Amino acid sequence: MNGARWLVQALEAEGVDTIFGYPGGAIMPFYDALHGASLKHVLVRHEQGAAFAANGYARASGRVGVCVATSGPGASNLVTGIADAMLDSVPMVVITGQVATPLMGTDAFQELDVFGMTMPIVKHSFLPRNVDDLRWMLAEAFRIAREGRPGPVLVDLPKDVQLGDATHLPVHVSLPIDAVPCAPDHSLHEAAAVISQAQKPVVYAGGGVVLGDAVDAFREFIDLAQFPTVLTLKALGALPPMHPCNLGMLGMHGSRAANMAVQECDLLIVVGARFDDRATGKLAEFAPNARVVHIDADACEIGKLRAVEAAVPGNLSTSLGRLAAPLAAQNAGRNGAARSAWRDICAQRTRKHAARYDAPGDKVYAPALLKRMSELAPDAIVSCDVGQHQMWVAQHWRFHQPRQHLTSGALGAMGFGLPAAIGAQLEDLDARVVCVSGDGSFMMNIQELATLRRYRLPVKIVLLDNSALGMVRQWQELFFEKRYSEIDLSDNPDFAEVARAFGIQALHVDQAVDVEDALAALLATDGPALLHVAIDTAANVWPLVPPNHNNAQMLDPDDAGSLDVGEPVGATPPSPTSDSEETTNALPA
Repeated sequence: MNGARWLVQALEAEGVDTIFGYPGGAIMPFYDALHGASLKHVLVRHEQGAAFAANGYARASGRVGVCVATSGPGASNLVTGIADAMLDSVPMVVITGQVATPLMGTDAFQELDVFGMTMPIVKHSFLPRNVDDLRWMLAEAFRIAREGRPGPVLVDLPKDVQLGDATHLPVHVSLPIDAVPCAPDHSLHEAAAVISQAQKPVVYAGGGVVLGDAVDAFREFIDLAQFPTVLTLKALGALPPMHPCNLGMLGMHGSRAANMAVQECDLLIVVGARFDDRATGKLAEFAPNARVVHIDADACEIGKLRAVEAAVPGNLSTSLGRLAAPLAAQNAGRNGAARSAWRDICAQRTRKHAARYDAPGDKVYAPALLKRMSELAPDAIVSCDVGQHQMWVAQHWRFHQPRQHLTSGALGAMGFGLPAAIGAQLEDLDARVVCVSGDGSFMMNIQELATLRRYRLPVKIVLLDNSALGMVRQWQELFFEKRYSEIDLSDNPDFAEVARAFGIQALHVDQAVDVEDALAALLATDGPALLHVAIDTAANVWPLVPPNHNNAQMLDPDDAGSLDVGEPVGATPPSPTSDSEETTNALPA
């Protein structure tokens, strides 16, 4: 029993069933220990693929994803996937090989200070100096990855620690995680008092709703409150797509109904969101008339970017449950008529500004294709790359659960889609998994087609090919006077032929009339398959909030030639209700 074999048994004791990795010199003792173990190791074709696959596994399941690589370039190739997990709060344990402890600091072959290099992008790092350190480090790594706000943890394993005698180590026991504490009573009473005064409330929900396992409590809160609700990219699916209160995504490519509601509301109830710049636009003019109630499990996010009238740190489910109790009485009270009228205005805007799918011409219209795909595969887990197609998925795919939507949010990492889809599929072999990618993103980890084929994973790939770096091209068109610089991908390979070379079935579609049959054929294919979709290079994502503008200043195609989008919505502060007015804020214990 050496350190590596003890580590493999410890991973099994933690409930790990699948790991993603790529072997090399400094991690070879670990790979030797894997021989005959119950762990399923998935051999990717690039270490970045391992990190993204573990990332997708964790996002789809809520469990800790595990990836492994050797020292030096193996470890450095994991960095982008680690950073993505950190910025999107994804629980991962990353195991890297390291040169033997006597060689550390000598510039040995493939020595790299991955501990120091990753310090800003992990929750914690461990570097065991002897076998005895393993007994507590691995348990701590999994506890830290899961507890509170999830994130990645690094364990850098020197080769001599892997080879050291571990016969004396006890059987690994996983550590429990501390529950997120409930919000203090006074914070809930303050929040209830502020909410009771609102006539134009809006709920702004983010990925924290998902991370806090609070989706059910959130839906119950909205059902009782009947407040118009906007969602961030990572919260899509937290509310059913056709829910009457769901105004859609807010922000740079959000719906007009959502952005207008936020800009005009007198109260913003922020649930598990962090005022990201892509959601807020020009922060100084975001929700200018609104008082803010901020509910978040991570107290560090409250007040970080926007001053609040009521801060509610703690368990989201408990907080939402206690705040929901007085809402029925409030909606029937003095502000009830105003709130009802406000809901009607928001609902009318949702209908008025609903997306249209009757694009003229014979070419494939990507939003219509994605909407139809979501109707044909409503239960699919969608792993999305980064670019125009990412925003089209967010706008037009109808997600019923948030863990159906895997996307690189805060980091915006191209190359995420295919390996993350592999991770999600291996987490649940019976799930329907769809990867939506663009021609630029797809080329970044195209080698993982080999992984898809090796394990015969039935992932379906929708590749939207506009022969360009579409999002960069769109910004150059709109904001750089059409000075197109290094965005031409017209020399792309024939992606269908590439897929076939990897042993994967492939189809091609370039006419709108053929989309229905192509989608049906893709979904009916047994095993992995790719649908290559040729779309117009000039197609843009609409609407769009230009940089340094507020969210009410959205551009539509008719505005594409000009940034004169009108005056900002006024920033008149709200007039708080006097103490004598209704403040129904009694909270259940």
